[in-house]
Amino acid sequence: MRGLTRAGKRASEMAFNAGGGVINWFPGHMAAASRAIRDRLKLADLVIEVRDSRIPLSSANEDLQPVLSAKRRILALNKKDLANPNMMNMWLDHFESRKQDCISINSHSSNSINQLLGLVELKLKEAILKEPTLLVMVVGVPNVGKSALINSIHRIARSRFPVNDKIKRATVGPLPGVTQDIAGYKIASQPSIYVLDTPGVLVPSIPDMETGLKLALTGAVKDSVVGEERIAKYLLSLLNIRKTPLHWERLLHRREEFDEEPGHSCGKGSRDSLRRRKRINNSDALYVQDLVMEVQATLCSTAMEFTGNIDEETGLESLIDAQLLALRKVFRIPHRPLDESHGPTAKKLLTLFRAGKLGPFVLDDLPDEIKQ
Repeated sequence: MRGLTRAGKRASEMAFNAGGGVINWFPGHMAAASRAIRDRLKLADLVIEVRDSRIPLSSANEDLQPVLSAKRRILALNKKDLANPNMMNMWLDHFESRKQDCISINSHSSNSINQLLGLVELKLKEAILKEPTLLVMVVGVPNVGKSALINSIHRIARSRFPVNDKIKRATVGPLPGVTQDIAGYKIASQPSIYVLDTPGVLVPSIPDMETGLKLALTGAVKDSVVGEERIAKYLLSLLNIRKTPLHWERLLHRREEFDEEPGHSCGKGSRDSLRRRKRINNSDALYVQDLVMEVQATLCSTAMEFTGNIDEETGLESLIDAQLLALRKVFRIPHRPLDESHGPTAKKLLTLFRAGKLGPFVLDDLPDEIKQ
């Protein structure tokens, strides 16, 4: 993972981002929400700041950091199932070295949420002895999984605490910014503990294009703000700079059961056998698995066959264009004359990445003092 900062900056400054300028990430409703969050933070006994494990730094709301650092705070790095576990451990060490309570979680895992609740109780141990009512506030940028986390807390709290009040559910949607109001949810009695859910709020402007593209890639803003093709090209640039498609060659070789030419995992034999498997298997899960293998095989083969220099911007852009054209065939997207758009291809590629089908990633680079 060394050198990712340099690589990420190169990717963010490529020609397909030229002229983009500072993107307006801040919808109107976020201004009012940000003010409301600041007011309620004054009352919170503890703050759970939820971030995306794939971007532990880029998913922080920098405008709120001065306020949050003065509170009892737990950093919850959510979606750990989508992040590289080795890198995740290094990030946990990093935050621990900075005296920040941090835990990696999967908001859909009961085990993860139990660990988080245990840390919350530990952090509130002294306050519980003094206060009859405690407030825990959940904050974070859009689409880091705050509402899903609160819903999971509710399910576990019902079995752990004698809660008599009706417990409401947080609204969860597929698009960032669905929760647009602040609501309190009672999760425990004796003492009474309330969790406050908040809308996801980004900073008013993100002048660092690299951070902005990472937020877009992980779904913190709607794709329409940046453009799916632009985001997909950024993803491919990162994969190629890291040489990830070449690393897939060994993985594909191990997984390919019907490859007639074992030494050519990225070649035509692999793709033909993948098509045979799709004819044999009718299961949606098996279809997705086969599709992912074909995507990986295609990105691998195009990278291996490319004769240009990806250390040069024009060479990397040529490789990305070739990969998008090849993926159009993989995704069975019909070619229309005079249609140069990669929109449908980009959409399908981003869907696979965001679901973790292409593998676990951490996009942020560790600070220099933590690198091994």
